[in-house]
Amino acid sequence: MESQVKRTRDAFASGRSRPLRFRLQQLEALRRMVQEREKDLLEAIAADLCKSELNAYSHEVITILGELDLVLENLPEWVTAKPAKKNLLTMLDEAYVQPEPLGVVLIIGAWNYPFVLTIQPLIGAIAAGNAAIIKPSELSEKTAKILAELLPQYLDQDLYAVINGGVKETTELLKQRFDHILYTGSMAVGKIVMEAAAKHLTPVTLELGGKSPCYVDTDCDLDTACRRITWGKYMNCGQTCIAPDYILCEPSLQNQIVQKIKETVKEFYGENIKESPDYERIINLRHFKRLLNLLEGQKIAFGGETDEATRYIAPTILTDVDPGAKVMQEEIFGPILPIVPVKNADEAMKFINGREKPLAFYIFSHNDKLVRRMIDGTSSGGVTANDVIMHFTLSSLPFGGVGSSGMGAYHGKYSFDTFSHQRPCLLKSLKREAANKLRYPPNSQSKVDWAKFFLLKRFNKGKLGLLLLAFLGVVVAVLVE
Repeated sequence: MESQVKRTRDAFASGRSRPLRFRLQQLEALRRMVQEREKDLLEAIAADLCKSELNAYSHEVITILGELDLVLENLPEWVTAKPAKKNLLTMLDEAYVQPEPLGVVLIIGAWNYPFVLTIQPLIGAIAAGNAAIIKPSELSEKTAKILAELLPQYLDQDLYAVINGGVKETTELLKQRFDHILYTGSMAVGKIVMEAAAKHLTPVTLELGGKSPCYVDTDCDLDTACRRITWGKYMNCGQTCIAPDYILCEPSLQNQIVQKIKETVKEFYGENIKESPDYERIINLRHFKRLLNLLEGQKIAFGGETDEATRYIAPTILTDVDPGAKVMQEEIFGPILPIVPVKNADEAMKFINGREKPLAFYIFSHNDKLVRRMIDGTSSGGVTANDVIMHFTLSSLPFGGVGSSGMGAYHGKYSFDTFSHQRPCLLKSLKREAANKLRYPPNSQSKVDWAKFFLLKRFNKGKLGLLLLAFLGVVVAVLVE
């Protein structure tokens, strides 16, 4: 492990990852990999999550191709130094901000979307000129294997390495020094990652999760709202970090929501959900049993059927859920949708604010003022109004959490910024020294007045004449020099 990280660090030290041309070549190679080996990638993703290849493409591959197109088009602009505003003391100097790569970054992927949540951060790391160690999740075993096989065939093998393994290998990897770590996964492991990073003062981006609430207002198109909630909740069998975790609504809406979601589930997955190619399975037996435990003692209004042999859990709705129930104490990460009745939007906001900050918040309402009031009155990683999950698809928006749902953000330009150091640069001349005498000892009231003039644009009106005379003297001295 140590030797692999050293090899990657030595490759970065060579400087070959820095030129724009090289970055573009590597990103083009990555796009070529996705296009040429699409079938292999889809088969691996589909096998890990019992997902159809069509869903594997639409859930993961299409996002990567879109991200690559965006970065390849815009990277020449992103790497360009940006001029910085100057003051009177530096008006003849050159000031700019230059993005520079951080060094060797560690990307720890997640199993629920094993391709996109590993490769999308890698795109940002390459774009910013870094070297990278990629650690796919061991739970999505086939995708991890195909990435370890393909990436070295298309990318620089010294700069970009894939390390597979379980907890033991990840623990050993975290002992090494990196210049940035991006981790996607649970809050519990996120704390372990952050603790390990702190030993080397390594900055981290943590993409975690939480219980993303969904408020359904009485003033909304309930048919459309329930269709969109059904899609977002049961996609990937509920194993999506920004899936709506639970619904908050007035008691009068509860039965209507249950009925409309039931109808939509039938429309989406047919009479025999278990046979639908669009309905996935729980990743492993441990998570399957964890979800069954959350169902204990709950009022199941719809669904609830399970099959341990195939890790199948039907789309399920729970009603009249007690806020103190087990199912409301942790992120569900499965196809179970609790409904918690509340009196109104104010009580919903109080409920949300009384818990850890979620990764996403969803609001369904025709009332724009209410939507904006709920946004202003709560905190979450992101918000989508009158839909779910779709803010993830916009590369022009940062994706990330806040509080216990994570820190930092990526996607599009935000990925480039995450993996870059914004380096401030001021280029001065060794000439015009007369103007600098004002900042050299010994100090005086006159020099302080001049500092106010140059830096704060303030001056003592009683000494205006003397200031102007002195200013002219400085200008003359500069010109003479």
